[in-house]
Amino acid sequence: MKRIAFLGCENSHADAFIKYIQANPDSFSDVEIVGVYSDDTEKSQKLKDKYGVPVLEHYADAVGKLDGVVITARRGDDHYKYAKPYIESGIPMFIDKPITFSEEEAIEFMQVLKAKSIRISGGSSLKQDAYVKQLKKEAMEEEGGKTLGGYVRAPFQRENKYGDFYFYAPHLVEIVCEIFGRYPLSVTAKENGEQIHVLFHYENYDAVGLYCNGNYLYYASRMAEKTVNSAEIPSTSAWFEEEFKEFYALLSGGEQPSSYKDFIAPVFVMNAIKRSIESGKEEAVNTFEI
Repeated sequence: MKRIAFLGCENSHADAFIKYIQANPDSFSDVEIVGVYSDDTEKSQKLKDKYGVPVLEHYADAVGKLDGVVITARRGDDHYKYAKPYIESGIPMFIDKPITFSEEEAIEFMQVLKAKSIRISGGSSLKQDAYVKQLKKEAMEEEGGKTLGGYVRAPFQRENKYGDFYFYAPHLVEIVCEIFGRYPLSVTAKENGEQIHVLFHYENYDAVGLYCNGNYLYYASRMAEKTVNSAEIPSTSAWFEEEFKEFYALLSGGEQPSSYKDFIAPVFVMNAIKRSIESGKEEAVNTFEI
């Protein structure tokens, strides 16, 4: 059996993953959900009532009983806390967005996981979108010629109890990083009304990002020398299904889908955007090593 637990199950991931597992017994007959946990006990009880899964009294209660752990707290700076008791076990981990808020904690988190050879997946579900993957492929293969720029629109939430800007900011950043490269050199961001405009500066072009406060429409485009490809990105359960399949592959012994460094790159881009909003200036994206 592949025994897993969900830690920090306040957001849609835990619900979507459990629903997907139970709706596909032929594909996931070897998955056993040992328990779910949330600091918000109402959220874990809801999952128990809906799906019949056990509730853990404490997030460390399943240590030594799991083959993998799904960490999906709404506050990204809780992710490392939930992971710590399970690091010695060396089991694969799914870590939701944002991986964490702090650049320093992101580095420490990945260094600890790397030292234990813990395989990870996760981040923003938007990188699993079929259209985002298509644009990434087109950019890598220079379809229509070299990339000249691009545009990505996504939501953010100025105020919430899950980290304010950090809560939703990773979605836009992850789309940009997937399509145009995970390491922009710098960013310039400006807040105007309910929107934040961001210029992602790469070596040979810029990509434009538009954050819309509380408006949940996603859109992406890539401009090449000879072509322009633009489309809305509709919300779909396929994002979550692809994420769980990726994690299930880790449970089955598969390789980690991205490097530890690439995995946390959005944390550094996100913090550069925040610094630029506050300073009103172009801000370098900090470089780092794991």
